[in-house]
Amino acid sequence: MRVLEEHLPGLPEGLPAPPRYGTRSVAEVLGSAAASIGVPGFTDALGLPAARRVVVVLVDGLGRAQLRARAGHAPLLSGAQALGTLDAAFPTTTAASLASLGTGTPPGRHGLVGYDVLDPARDTVVNQLGGWDPEVDPARWQPVPTVLERAAEHVDVVTVSRHRFAGSGLTGAALRGGRFVPADGPAARVSTALDQLAPGRESLVYFYWDELDRTGHARGWESTEWTEQLEELDGALRRFVARVPKDTTVLVTGDHGMLDVPSAARADYSALPGLLDGVRHTAGEPRAVQLHLEPGLSAREAGDLVAAWREHFGSRTWLVTREAALAAGYFGPPAQVRDEVRGRIGDLLVLAREPLALFDLRRQPASVLAMVGQHGSLTRAEREVPLLRLA
Repeated sequence: MRVLEEHLPGLPEGLPAPPRYGTRSVAEVLGSAAASIGVPGFTDALGLPAARRVVVVLVDGLGRAQLRARAGHAPLLSGAQALGTLDAAFPTTTAASLASLGTGTPPGRHGLVGYDVLDPARDTVVNQLGGWDPEVDPARWQPVPTVLERAAEHVDVVTVSRHRFAGSGLTGAALRGGRFVPADGPAARVSTALDQLAPGRESLVYFYWDELDRTGHARGWESTEWTEQLEELDGALRRFVARVPKDTTVLVTGDHGMLDVPSAARADYSALPGLLDGVRHTAGEPRAVQLHLEPGLSAREAGDLVAAWREHFGSRTWLVTREAALAAGYFGPPAQVRDEVRGRIGDLLVLAREPLALFDLRRQPASVLAMVGQHGSLTRAEREVPLLRLA
């Protein structure tokens, strides 16, 4: 929206660089894995070793900073071969990063540009994670062929994840393709993943682990409970790699990191004066709020809105216009951004640069204020994830 640009010219000072799409982001993991087992049409951008089978273990919420801080509780992971640091997609949230992982493309291409986003065709905000709108067809919302779909034409492709994700909107949009083999508990998932690795057969296995993220949201990553979940993950993966067939590469990465936000820094921004004046819809995440403005908003009204956010939060946030974020490549190279995706992104992005989480309690339950661990913004704790080779 052009009326914002005179108040927010360019990018704010101190805003981190965009994710390294195409070279060192989560979008390169599955494609590189496919290339390493000889699937045609893919490039091994990450320089993985050649293998007959690859297992990609995606640990939801496993950030590089968190793993380093608790390295003593995860001897297998901390002693694994480090293949460098990757960038999560932007926003640093599960829907965006898993879609980049699954499609091998940035959010501007696949279109899952946040947790909650606007569906411009219906003028309504839709959820892209656990509450997928039944009116949104995943395959039409995200039409890019996935890595799993393309690889399944050449090798055995398997997803091992919880039963409830088998028919989810996110799976249908971003991770469709191959066989889905459900298993719920950690031990069951390890056993199931091992069962899919037949010796003598090329295969690509996507193995999803979500306990760490759920615990982090509820208790915080600095909690005892989070550390215990990390220990359980480390032990489960140790048992797993001890039994995989030869010529199998096991990779571990995350979709985003996390930071803990104290209760005093979790706020209902809808209750603060001026922050929603001229705002038609709120969307995004608590650390990457997306504001969709009313059509026809005047330059003066836009200036008042920007001033109100600056008055309440000052240097604790970065204020970025959609056009500036798109031009700078935060959603991927500008030429790759699909036209229908642009309208899903807020006119004004409010990105937290300090421990801060912002909620709109007009459309969210008050219980969200109890969530300790948060992500979505561009701090190193949120955007940097490890890439590890276990076997």
